[in-house]
Amino acid sequence: MIKTYRNQTEIKIRKAVEADSEKLWILMKELAVFEKYIDVFAITPEIVKESGFRKSPPDFYSFVADHNGQIAGMLVYYYLPYTAVNKASVYLKELYVDAAYRGQQIGEQLMNALHLEAKLNNCAQIKWNVAPWNEAGKKFYERLGAAQNKQWLNYEWKV
Repeated sequence: MIKTYRNQTEIKIRKAVEADSEKLWILMKELAVFEKYIDVFAITPEIVKESGFRKSPPDFYSFVADHNGQIAGMLVYYYLPYTAVNKASVYLKELYVDAAYRGQQIGEQLMNALHLEAKLNNCAQIKWNVAPWNEAGKKFYERLGAAQNKQWLNYEWKV
């Protein structure tokens, strides 16, 4: 089981459950606006339910920051199969904290929960991308001790 993190406003970090799907979707949509891809955002609450909770295995896993039953933030991740190092990696897909809850170390608590999850599952590393214009995001991750991987470039091939 994951360790519970709490701060001054009684935030509990826990694994998301199907009942969280609607709020997860809302936060995903807010993140799409923030990261400027809302014009191609095609996720619905039903897709979140089906892909994250009903499918076995699910397409993604998630943690939520729960404040008295309200979802204050989310972290969405999935596992990447192992190759060279003989250990899987975790891929952090989305991290978002509702504007009303920012400045309370919720992002850090969500990242710590993911770090613990990766350790418990014997993963080699956690990977993610940050938009080059997101200076606050880059500073946040560096403050946690993460480093930019300058050995690899990201490529996309649209289909």
